[in-house]
Amino acid sequence: MNYFEFYGLPVSFQIDAAALRRIFYQNSKKYHPDFHTLSDDVQQSEMLEKATWNNEAYQTLSDPDRRMLHLLQIKGLWEDAGKQSIPQDFLIDMMDINEALMDLEIDFDPERFAKAVQGVENIEKELNQGIRPILENYTEETGSNRDLQAVLEFFLKKKYLLRIHENLSKFAPR
Repeated sequence: MNYFEFYGLPVSFQIDAAALRRIFYQNSKKYHPDFHTLSDDVQQSEMLEKATWNNEAYQTLSDPDRRMLHLLQIKGLWEDAGKQSIPQDFLIDMMDINEALMDLEIDFDPERFAKAVQGVENIEKELNQGIRPILENYTEETGSNRDLQAVLEFFLKKKYLLRIHENLSKFAPR
């Protein structure tokens, strides 16, 4: 299901939050099963399905990461998550960070921990700065496959960094 299409919104990484909320509430009133209790079973079932789509669409489009993944999916770039590959240069940078995390597990040092956190934050900042122009300016009419590939790469790197943050969070109580 294309949630942009369901809401009548342009396919974009940026979304008008007020318009999204307004459409969600309009659809909630329009499709909520309680408003169709006197309808036949077929229409009740259809309204329940649309109410479910409405909730899923809102949850997806209101969250930037879920919206990004949804856009990549409807553009056919997220066919099989297991087949997606992260660029080697990024993985080499991550190898250094992962090694630092392993060292911290063996011998925790607050300074090395702070350096690892700062390294991850610097990588995230650089990634966000690099992708921002595409995310802010992408439209179906002007966006290219190269733009979408760059967003896909960004998304994969971001997912990887999320795992790094989870590993870093294990050290927080120390």
